[in-house]
Amino acid sequence: MKLSQFGEQFTGGAGILSLMDDLGNALATGGDDMIMMGGGNPGHVPGFQEIIQKRLQDLTADIGSFQKLIGVYDPPQGEKDFVDVLASLLSREYGWDVGPENICLTNGSQAGFFLLFNMFAGKHSDGTSRKIRLPLAPEYIGYADLGTSEPFFVSTRPRIELLADNQFKYHVDFDNLSMGAETGAICVSRPTNPTGNVLTDDEIVKLDTLAKEHGVPLILDNAYGVPFPGIIYTSAKPVWNENIIVCLSLSKLGLPAVRTGIMVARKEVINAVSGMNAIMNLATGSFGAMLAHELVESGEVLKVSQNVIKPFYQQKMEKAVENFHVALSGTPYKLHKPEGAMFLWLWFKDLPITSHELYQRLKKRNVLVVSGHFFFPGLEQEWQHQNECIRVTYSQDEEQVAKGIKIIAEEVKKAYC
Repeated sequence: MKLSQFGEQFTGGAGILSLMDDLGNALATGGDDMIMMGGGNPGHVPGFQEIIQKRLQDLTADIGSFQKLIGVYDPPQGEKDFVDVLASLLSREYGWDVGPENICLTNGSQAGFFLLFNMFAGKHSDGTSRKIRLPLAPEYIGYADLGTSEPFFVSTRPRIELLADNQFKYHVDFDNLSMGAETGAICVSRPTNPTGNVLTDDEIVKLDTLAKEHGVPLILDNAYGVPFPGIIYTSAKPVWNENIIVCLSLSKLGLPAVRTGIMVARKEVINAVSGMNAIMNLATGSFGAMLAHELVESGEVLKVSQNVIKPFYQQKMEKAVENFHVALSGTPYKLHKPEGAMFLWLWFKDLPITSHELYQRLKKRNVLVVSGHFFFPGLEQEWQHQNECIRVTYSQDEEQVAKGIKIIAEEVKKAYC
């Protein structure tokens, strides 16, 4: 079987494929013996699931709603009623100058980023080739293989601030952030997946200014952030203007299976993405939009994010941090300051083995983490730091997470011996 370059690229090894393959295989076989600290599957938040269960019962009890839920194509822009109420919410709560024409849905955020990235980067009709600029690496593992041409990303090493209590924090290194003519768009996740880093409001303003000066959009991936699901443990202002593309998701609210991504952007971008939706999917799925409609229309989604979802993860984070400090005592570990999302990012300076080898050792002991080397797409020079970090998630059962932390510490201590 002869494959095109596209076929070879998308059937080859990829970090996100490895992650989802591990996750899927473990869950498919029951996952009874595997401690799931690798993937980004959200936890089962009781208060939120009760709301959704009631909503689903109401939808299926009404014949008209049920028929719409399962039997009607939505427009390529997405379920119209949901788009309308979301535009109203963003305008009302944050003063964003948006209407329904500024919002579209995609079949999951991953699909949405595939469309956005390839719309702004790659070969252009004038013969030039552009890239997606990641102003701070490490960055989300799922970005790395979305480009249909190579090279597709360029990224910059962060500035590292060492903090008390064996913690550190990444900052955008603006002194070394070069915005060349090859930049097609800037993209950052906030909070950052994998580190839980939250770029400051000042950093976002600086990136927005750079993007405008160079005539490119700033893409903000807020899958874990504001306005919802709001898994942020520090201050972060929701921001949008016509040069910013804000990407949201229903997954981290607790609806990963419905695959609903959301884009807020200028009208021209929304029209383009809607057209690509039609070509690739005919329509986006209705399920997530209809489930979340009442939450968004009433504004309750913001209260639930703040009062139910955020505390659920913050409590888990604080317990996991406490356990790591105890378990890793005596090793030269550093923990990125946990400011959001559902991950902890661990840095083992001068680790005698690579993070990928550590991942393999942990997998043999039925603990799944993610090797840090997957999270640095677009770095022009090799950096030892890439091979000294791992990402762990604390979203699952607390007893299992605590058990996994002990095993991680045991293997790290063996590696340093």
